[in-house]
Amino acid sequence: MKEANKKRGQPDSFQKPKLSEELKAFYDRLEAHNLAPLWEVFEDLATAEPRPRCIPATWHYDEIRPMLMEAADLITPDQAERRVLILENPGLRGESCITQSLFAAVQLVMPGEIAKAHRHTASAFRFMLEGDGGGYTSLDGERTMMQPGDFVLTPSWTFHDHGNLGNKPTIWMDGLDNPFIDMMGVSFIEYWPDSTYPVTKKGEDAGTRYGNNLLPVEYKPSTMASPIFKYPYSRSREVVEQLYKNGPVDACHGVKMQFVNPLTGGYPMPSIAGFMQLLPPGFDGGLHRSTDGTVFSPTEGSGRSQIGNITVEWKERDVFVVPPWHTVSHQSEKGAVLFSFSDRAAQKGLGLWREERL
Repeated sequence: MKEANKKRGQPDSFQKPKLSEELKAFYDRLEAHNLAPLWEVFEDLATAEPRPRCIPATWHYDEIRPMLMEAADLITPDQAERRVLILENPGLRGESCITQSLFAAVQLVMPGEIAKAHRHTASAFRFMLEGDGGGYTSLDGERTMMQPGDFVLTPSWTFHDHGNLGNKPTIWMDGLDNPFIDMMGVSFIEYWPDSTYPVTKKGEDAGTRYGNNLLPVEYKPSTMASPIFKYPYSRSREVVEQLYKNGPVDACHGVKMQFVNPLTGGYPMPSIAGFMQLLPPGFDGGLHRSTDGTVFSPTEGSGRSQIGNITVEWKERDVFVVPPWHTVSHQSEKGAVLFSFSDRAAQKGLGLWREERL
C-alpha cells in the first residue's frame, strides 16, 4: 500500500481520525452551521485516478426497436413531447444519463408525425439509425432530410423540429449534454408558437455555404458551434474507406476521424465530440483508455469490445458505452464502422483530457 501511495503521490501518514463522542459532537455543531470537515471526504473528492459511477453497458437494437413500436401504440406525440426511450446507465439509475456528463436516447417519429419546434440550452445531435429518407430535422429555418448514418446537430438555443414525410418509421439516437447543463444550473427551454418553425432557407444551404472550403466574405460566426448541421454518412464513410486504403491503420483505433467545425478545425459543439472509425477485417485493436466516457453505435458490421474485464458483443445499430478511464480494445473479424460521441470537446477546452495506450 505504501508503494502504491508513493507512486500516486499520496502521503503514507494520511489517516482519518476515529469517531469519538467528542468529535461526533463537533461534527453535529458543524452541520448546524452548514459546514463539513474536508478530511472526512477528501479521499472521495481527490482520487488518484478517475472513479466514474457509470459502468459499461450495452443496448441491443433488436430489443430496443420492439419497445419503441409499442410506445407508438401507447403514447401519442402530443402526450410525449418527444417519443423517446432514455438509454439509462445501470450505474446511474434515475439520473437520465448514459455517462455522468451526457444524455443518450432513441427517438421514434412515425410517418406523418411531427416533433414540435422548441429550443433549449443543451447542445444536441441526432445520429440516424433507421429510415427511408423521409425523416427530417429543421434548424433555424432550414430543413434537411436524413439518411441512416447521418450526424445532425442541433446546437444550443437553436429552434428545431422533426418530422417524417416517408412511409416507414424514422428512428435515431439523440445525444445531449443535459447533465453538464444541469450541473451548472443553466437549463432553459422555449417553445415556438406553432408545431413547426418556418422554413426560410432552401435545402442544404448550410452545407453549400460553409462546407466546401469556402465562406461568405468576411463571415463572423455568432456561436461556437459548427455552421454545418448535417454531416452525411455517405461522405464520412468514403473518407474512412479511402484512408484505410491509403494507410497506415492505427493499432488501437483502426481508421478514426473526428467531426469538425469547418471554421475552427475544432469540435462541432463546445461540449460534444463526434467520431467515425473503420475497423478493417481481422482487426484486433490494442488496449487503451481515455478520460472521456464514450458512447458507440456501429453503422456497419459486427465485432466485440473488451471493456475492463467485460466483453461486449455488438452489431449494427446497437449502442454501448465505455466509461471514463476504462481500458478498451475493439475486434472485428469481417470489419466494421463505428460512430461514437463523448464529452472530449469539453474536457479539452478545460485542459483535462488524457489518453493512455497500454
